[in-house]
Amino acid sequence: MRWSKLFIPTLRENPAEAEVVSHQLLLRAGYIRQLSAGVYSYLYLAQRSLLKIQQIVREEMDAIGAQEFFLPALNPAEVWQESGRWDVMGENLFRLKDRFGRDLCLAMTHEEVMTTIARGELRSYKQLPQIWYQIQTKFRDEPRPKSGLLRVRQFTMKDSYSFDFDAAGLDASFDKHAAAYKRIFTRCGLDFVAVDAHSGAMGGTQSTEFMVASEAGEDFVVIAGNYAANLEKAVANPAPPAVPDPEGGLEPEAVHTPGRKTIEEVGDFFNLPATSSIKSLVMVGDGQPVLALLRGDHQLSETKFSSAISAIDIRPALPHEIREWFGADPGSLGPIGVKNMRILADEALRGRRNMIAGANRDDYHLRNVTPGHHFTADFADIRQVTQGDIGIETGRPVEIRKTIEIGHIFKLGYKYSDSMGLRVLGPDGNEVRVIMGSYGIGIERILSGAIEQQHDTDGMILPPAIAPFTVVITPVNLADAAQQEAANSIYQSCLALGLDALLDDRDERPGVKFKDADLIGIPYRITIGKKLSKGFVELVTRKTKASEDVSVTEAAGIVRSRV
Repeated sequence: MRWSKLFIPTLRENPAEAEVVSHQLLLRAGYIRQLSAGVYSYLYLAQRSLLKIQQIVREEMDAIGAQEFFLPALNPAEVWQESGRWDVMGENLFRLKDRFGRDLCLAMTHEEVMTTIARGELRSYKQLPQIWYQIQTKFRDEPRPKSGLLRVRQFTMKDSYSFDFDAAGLDASFDKHAAAYKRIFTRCGLDFVAVDAHSGAMGGTQSTEFMVASEAGEDFVVIAGNYAANLEKAVANPAPPAVPDPEGGLEPEAVHTPGRKTIEEVGDFFNLPATSSIKSLVMVGDGQPVLALLRGDHQLSETKFSSAISAIDIRPALPHEIREWFGADPGSLGPIGVKNMRILADEALRGRRNMIAGANRDDYHLRNVTPGHHFTADFADIRQVTQGDIGIETGRPVEIRKTIEIGHIFKLGYKYSDSMGLRVLGPDGNEVRVIMGSYGIGIERILSGAIEQQHDTDGMILPPAIAPFTVVITPVNLADAAQQEAANSIYQSCLALGLDALLDDRDERPGVKFKDADLIGIPYRITIGKKLSKGFVELVTRKTKASEDVSVTEAAGIVRSRV
């Protein structure tokens, strides 16, 4: 390709609307342009990179025996109603009606459609296992699109689905995907980590997320030695309380605490740290109220909480509900005397004594409250891990990293087989349920994650496997016939070796050409300048900025060997 013929609208300044690095550079380098909130047009360079990512994905999926499909993005409501996700997905699901008033949606994932195909076509266990995948546009009615391609309303996903006869078969399909994902992300040049995760609205049991560390991310990962888990699921031993509990079997004592409602305000009043207080949160799980108790400095993990009470639909109680159930407003709530709901206390409260809690009376708190003695509660791990907690296996403080999710694999189990009636005949002639898995990769997130991890003040530093071009050939002086001839010769040699080469034949100053090449992230630059008279050109590696003189005849081959 010749740069003078291409549409690469680079910008010199960061657009005001772009906050994270990948968004800034994708706009500045002419990869994308925004059409509306969370909806982007992919221009020439972006499309080249995204197609390369997709090809890597295809190669690795095909290698595990997966078969590529292409399913409708427009789905009838009936299949989503069968699975139950029509209601579960809420406002995140784009919904519309056709001219006849029939409900439709724009698919976020394709479990329902794949299950419909399997239900209609698979008859016998002898047809299993099956792995079907597609690379397709997905839609999510994201309420707050931001961060460029990281939180959007329209995106590209590789989603695959496994159908197996039994749990052992699902284990094998899950492991195949895990290995394929690691190869995909490695080939794309990402520094990633696989972590234990929660399945969420996808359903199922075991799930693993693949994450790249980045300050642009919105997920948090807890790392402790070889252990890694999403913050919503991670476990650790809590850091010890800032102040030891008072000794002795003291009895609760009501104290007037006018205007003190937050943990911080109550702690200041009693001159005690947050670790000495009991935080009371009123939650509603599947319509039933539950009082959740935490150490004052801890936060509730709704994922752990919902699992602990075996509830699907959870929410905080509304102010009028709290007033009706407790006779007091939030900020003065506590467990003593509560008989009308289940009390679930976090494990960090087990064994504690003489703490501060609300008195269920406005502007009053109790001191000397001992969990398990002054009130009865069930104990479970329902908190988020926090900085300073101790790794269970390592005995050392955990590390919490901000990350971007680039892939997620799920063991769905029988969720969709049960709800949608997916059965095959087993060896004995009886019907058996098919067990399923679901596996997703965010194509644009791979590109954004690579940029977040690999950039400098001059622009992107893309890995050769996913860069729009591998090498750019840049003659310094277009008026010099010898330079033009050498540039064309090297360009043709690169093409002959299978390199994605770009010839910068623009009538621009050398500095402009160099800046543009660095901005768009081309891994190698061959510059033809004054040393041509001695048979040499300059080879610059974008990642290290290392420069070396190589012979004209060997330049293309050297780049090929390094790719």
